[in-house]
Amino acid sequence: MARGASGAVRISGFSFARNAVKLDYPLRESLLSALPLVDEMIVAVAPGDPDDDTRGLVESLGDRRIRIVETVWDDARRHLAYSDLTNVALDACSGDWCLYLQADEVLHEDDVAPIRARCEELLHDPRVEGMLFDYLHFFGDYQHIQRGQGWYANEIRLVRNGIGVRSVRDAQSFRHPNQGRLTVARARARILHYGWVRHPERMRAKVEAFWAHRGRAAPSSTHGPTAAAYDYGPLGRLPRWQGTHPAVMAGRISAMDWRDSLREVDPPGLARTMIHKDERALYRVLSALSGLSGIDLNHTNHGRVLDV
Repeated sequence: MARGASGAVRISGFSFARNAVKLDYPLRESLLSALPLVDEMIVAVAPGDPDDDTRGLVESLGDRRIRIVETVWDDARRHLAYSDLTNVALDACSGDWCLYLQADEVLHEDDVAPIRARCEELLHDPRVEGMLFDYLHFFGDYQHIQRGQGWYANEIRLVRNGIGVRSVRDAQSFRHPNQGRLTVARARARILHYGWVRHPERMRAKVEAFWAHRGRAAPSSTHGPTAAAYDYGPLGRLPRWQGTHPAVMAGRISAMDWRDSLREVDPPGLARTMIHKDERALYRVLSALSGLSGIDLNHTNHGRVLDV
C-alpha cells in the first residue's frame, strides 16, 4: 500500500450516505472533521428520495481527497443495506488504516493528531486489527448526553486494511468474514454522536426511516399523521456535557431552533405515550449496577482489547 503524506502511514476515511439532507444528518460536518486526518475520503452514495440531494452536498465540499462511489440501496436487504453500503466504501479504500464515520458521527479536532500518532504507533503490530473509540451520545440538544445501559460506550471505528474485515448487520461494527470478532486496541480518542439531535419533527422522520428499514412501524407515539414531533422526554434526567464540541459543529449549534420544544422536567399531570429506554426500570437497574461495578454491561462487538 502507498504511504501517506507523512511517509509513515496512509489513512483512508470512509462513509456512506442516503437521504442525509432530507433527514438532517450532519454529514457535511462529519466529512469535514475527518479531512484533517485522512489521505483520502471514500463516500458511498445511494440515490434517495426526489427531494434529497445528498450527492450534491458531498460534491459541494470540493476537496480532491473526497471520492464518491455510486451504489444502490436495496430495500429488500432491510437494515443490512447499511453494512452493504459501508462495505462498498471500505472496499475502495487504499490506506493502511481505514477510519469509518457514519453520517451522524463527528471527530473532535483535538483528537486528530493523537489518532494519526496511534495509527503510526500500531501500524507494524499485526495483532491490532481495529481500534476502539469512546462514544459521546448527545440527545435532544447539544448539552445532554446518554451514558446508561443500551448506549454503547465504545465501538470500532478504525480497521486495518487488507485483512478481510467486513461491516456487519446494521453497520454498527466490524467482524471477520467468519463473524469472528476483531482484536483491538484503544484509539484513545472520541466519536461525538449526534444522531439523536434534530428538530423534533425531523427526529420523528428519522425514527420512522430507521424502523421502516427493519420492516417495522415506528412506535405509535412517533408514527402517523397525528404525531407532529418526537418527544425527547424530560432532559433533566440526563447528565450535561461539560466539554467542547468540534469546531465544525459551530454553525449547526448556533442554528438550533427547537429549544422551546424541549423541557427539563415533565409538568404535573402530563400523560406521556413514550417512555425512553433509559427511563425503564430494567435499564435503570443495569445502569446502576454498571456504575457501581465499573463493568460495562452493554453488548460489545469487539474481541480482546490489547493493552498496547
